Amino acid sequence: MTTAAQRPAATGALTPDLVERLLGRAAAGGAAAVPIVAPATGELIAELPQSSVADIEAAFDRARAAQRQWARVPVRQRAAVLRRFHDLVLAEQDTILDIVQTETGKSRAHAFDEVGDVAVNSRYYAATAPKLLAHRNPRGVLPVLTDVQVRQRPKGVVAVISPWNYPLALAVSDALPALVAGNAVVGRPDNQTALTALWAVDAAVRAGLPADLWQIVLGRGSVIGGEVIDRADYVDYTGSSATGRTIGRQAGERLIGCSLELGGKNPLLVLSDADPVAAAKTAVRASFASAGQLCESMERIYVHEQVYDRFVGEFVPAVKALKLGSPLDYSTDMGSLTFRRQLDTVRAHVDDALSKGATVLAGGAHRPELGPYFYEPTVLTDVTAEMTVYREETFGPVVSVYKVGSDDEAVTQANDTPYGLNASVWSRSTSRGREFAARINAGSVNVNEGFIAAWGSADAPSGGVGISGTGRRHGPEGLLKYVDTQTIAVQRMLPIAPLPGMSEAMWAKTMTLYFRVMKTLRQK
Repeated sequence: MTTAAQRPAATGALTPDLVERLLGRAAAGGAAAVPIVAPATGELIAELPQSSVADIEAAFDRARAAQRQWARVPVRQRAAVLRRFHDLVLAEQDTILDIVQTETGKSRAHAFDEVGDVAVNSRYYAATAPKLLAHRNPRGVLPVLTDVQVRQRPKGVVAVISPWNYPLALAVSDALPALVAGNAVVGRPDNQTALTALWAVDAAVRAGLPADLWQIVLGRGSVIGGEVIDRADYVDYTGSSATGRTIGRQAGERLIGCSLELGGKNPLLVLSDADPVAAAKTAVRASFASAGQLCESMERIYVHEQVYDRFVGEFVPAVKALKLGSPLDYSTDMGSLTFRRQLDTVRAHVDDALSKGATVLAGGAHRPELGPYFYEPTVLTDVTAEMTVYREETFGPVVSVYKVGSDDEAVTQANDTPYGLNASVWSRSTSRGREFAARINAGSVNVNEGFIAAWGSADAPSGGVGISGTGRRHGPEGLLKYVDTQTIAVQRMLPIAPLPGMSEAMWAKTMTLYFRVMKTLRQK
């Protein structure tokens, strides 16, 4: 295992002046500040102010006032803000990459995935919002006489509760469609990565977004989460399945909608006709992006016995060759875990597996000489059902490899989980790959890719089934969830009722004939 020569000694663009400016955009200060530390180095990043109930109330009040004005702005003008925001993110990517790396400890290559995600979603929703939000004129109950218009009305103030692992992508790419749909947003990022979200708000305002429209409140979810949900008109949450259940209950009690993207125990299937070399190469990134702290990443690999030896022979050396570190450049392959609790979980899963007979093919060690929370990318085999790592989400740089005797067995094993977020299928035949993909219980399945093909296709919905969540981000669904549909029907000339002098019986006969004629003409 090679390592980076040095840990980063500075936080690059994240200077004290920039920290101070970004904190000025938070609706916070009524509660005691908390220290935020860089995971890769242990150095203090900031004393982060926290939001009191009064701060949260004021944030929602400002957001609601701004939303009433914003909803009257033509959609194309709202979309133009997203286009300018897109350009700012790309132009200032060195700054936001420094911030993301400093707050999370991930490598720069994995941080850039977030820049790409935000750019793609900005461009997509700027281009599609005018059509998705346009008024429709469906056929009325009586053609010509009944004029119908369907409008999309913003819900109001959307709460975006985002996690720490992808702080730019998940705080921003869910907010963008809500904003372009005419809503305000109150974001509650994780304390650890709040500066990333605040930078995004600052950039959006510089791109022309009204200053009060996107608010950021700060605090632990267990402290302020309920206060945010109690004031929101819709909730978008990304995080654990356990917390998702709680948020779902809270939203249900208020009869407001929610979208929940939750955990995953994602499988990668290498079928009997797959190219094991290509599969192994992609499996490395699919398993260890952001040190495995990615809901979409692979934690289980099922390999047909015919290609097992070749796959493992390519995969394991590639994992061992990964370069660890988190300097503010592209010189390393994988960064640090973000929290002590993540490190503790990873160590517990690996130690439990080893104590029950699992074998380490690569990694398996904490690397404190690199930084507090560095852990080697780890490949396990001989994993059995009584081991914790077999079913529970690790959310770290650990993947288990299983040899299977048939492709059908691989599908059965892949589906043996309550999770259903993402999956990957490898086959030399794309039609066969699609066939097996359709048999997997997951919201997204990538054929001959890990997760980026489905996730990065912004025109396609993304989300989970089972305990991996409900609702969708991306695609038309990712915007239309933030609006309420209103039907306005205007009746002209004649009422939908018997004409003067016509009996109810004659009215029924006339309408019966009309219904039959419409069916014959195949009219809706």
